[in-house]
Amino acid sequence: MNIHEYQAKALLREFGAPVAKGVAISSADEAEGAARALGGPAWVVKAQIHAGGRGKGRFKEPEAGDEGGVRLARSVEVVVDHARRMLGRTLVTKQTGPSGRVVRRLYIEAGSTIARELYLSCLVDRAKGRVAFIASEAGGVDIEGVAASTPEKILKAHIDPTAGYDRQTGTTIARGLGLVGDQVGQCVGLIGTLYEAFVAKDMSQLEINPLIVTQDGDLMCLDAKIGFDDNALFRHPDVAGLRDPSEEDLKEVEAAKHDLSYIALDGTVGCMVNGAGLAMATMDIIKLYGAEPANFLDVGGGATKEKVTAGFKIITADPRVKGILVNIFGGIMRCDVVAEGIVAAVRETSLKVPLVVRLEGTNVELGKKIVAESGLNVINAEDLDDAAQKIVEAVKDAA
Repeated sequence: MNIHEYQAKALLREFGAPVAKGVAISSADEAEGAARALGGPAWVVKAQIHAGGRGKGRFKEPEAGDEGGVRLARSVEVVVDHARRMLGRTLVTKQTGPSGRVVRRLYIEAGSTIARELYLSCLVDRAKGRVAFIASEAGGVDIEGVAASTPEKILKAHIDPTAGYDRQTGTTIARGLGLVGDQVGQCVGLIGTLYEAFVAKDMSQLEINPLIVTQDGDLMCLDAKIGFDDNALFRHPDVAGLRDPSEEDLKEVEAAKHDLSYIALDGTVGCMVNGAGLAMATMDIIKLYGAEPANFLDVGGGATKEKVTAGFKIITADPRVKGILVNIFGGIMRCDVVAEGIVAAVRETSLKVPLVVRLEGTNVELGKKIVAESGLNVINAEDLDDAAQKIVEAVKDAA
């Protein structure tokens, strides 16, 4: 789960991290009061969407004098004008894709004097099984581009989960960032604070880009992006309360209600599978035969007829889906339960696209019988390879 910048900064502030003062607003009428409360002489007006690259983003249906999603203002009047010109419009960045995101909130922040821009992030390195800090002197830019073109500018340090954070690790990072004097101590303390917040709140990603050195020589988190481990949200009702459904794919929100693992993708072949590994293999073989999966959907090992029906409806709600592949291996899950869910869902949705079903495992013959006797137009497959070829061919023929 991701949260907005203003929420991330409020959380970091609770742990003692240095962040600028700011006010979140959802209407232009609030802009003047927010700016006056913060005081001048400069403000930054930031679009609040769950995507990076806002500063370089562009609004759909451009207006004269348009800027990106992060704008500087040197008067209260300009703050208000920016708010009126940004709220309610669709901002397109590299991370949003061409559809963009509607700007429903703005964060008005007190301006900062910037001497240097650095990069600092914290994430789970699954290969090492440890939390890792990533840092670079090249802050305020696309860090992936920096890693690709100048990898020597990227620093990486792992935290031993048994020993915890030690100041030497922070000192090494600070020196690598070219910090001197009191800045080293500030950096050591900041990294410790970020690590504490990361672990305490079960974060999956914490990115500060840029981490700035002000003209006074102080460190400040000028931006903050935080993602949380969904599986740990039950421990953090305060964090779960920060969720913004308007920033999430509606199909993913609906899937979460039914405890389904669903991720929307950009392809045309909808997939319903039980088991994450089998789902990944199914998507891979669809790509092998020349098509693209429209989603990842794992209905789980013990799914009910109702969950299967809900999953099917979520897939068919995607207008990009031109065909559906159901690939079920019945271990804990019984094939007849899946078949009943498929039949019920197809009848309720009046399915118009090709459907290929491959069933194997517990009660497979009963499952196949239920599908065969349903009178539905279903293409049966004997194995995964057969199923993938048939759905890709069916989608091409339908097109």
